[in-house]
Amino acid sequence: MSAGPLTVAVLLGVLAGSVAPTLAGRYVVPNPRVARPRRAKRPRLGLAVAGGVAFGGLVAARGHDPALPVLLVIAVVGLVLAAVDLDCLRLPDPLVASAAVSGALGLGAVAVAGGEAARLSTALAGAAISLAGYVLLALLPGSRLGFGDVKLAAALGLPLGWLGWPALAWGLALPHVLGGLWALAQLLAGRIRRDTGWPFGPAILAGAWLAALLA
Repeated sequence: MSAGPLTVAVLLGVLAGSVAPTLAGRYVVPNPRVARPRRAKRPRLGLAVAGGVAFGGLVAARGHDPALPVLLVIAVVGLVLAAVDLDCLRLPDPLVASAAVSGALGLGAVAVAGGEAARLSTALAGAAISLAGYVLLALLPGSRLGFGDVKLAAALGLPLGWLGWPALAWGLALPHVLGGLWALAQLLAGRIRRDTGWPFGPAILAGAWLAALLA
């Protein structure tokens, strides 16, 4: 891919990440599991960088995929979800539903236009498998997963299923690797305790993004 479209994608991603904290503000509510107010500490710069990397990676890896616009829309919603989860450990249903509906409608349109009904069936299977897997994990004794995480995983299972079984497998495994490494680093640094609540949504989103690149 030429540098022009990639540069545009990175800039658009930076813009999306920059405005994500502002869009997230309407969904942030006090949470007793958050030790201190974090609204003023939203990682605006970090999300801007994450947006640029997310958009650039998707365009570089899947630039010729007809479903690329759908993946980028989901990435925008994902940036807002990450901002909310980092602020107050919540993944609001309206935002998760936006990701799910965008994926379903967008991939449905791509399937109809390209005559890929079988691929859409795999996408739906991916959402169902992700939902079932995360429900089981959330019900395990001592699980830190909330049902916001479960619903987000199901929403992201749709595009991952569309990309194929390897992408779905990576998307199910990578969040736990990334989340575990982050939690371990925070524990070693003394920033959290074993009983401290911490956001898992960003790990689910990052794992899905990496899976899309690896597929």
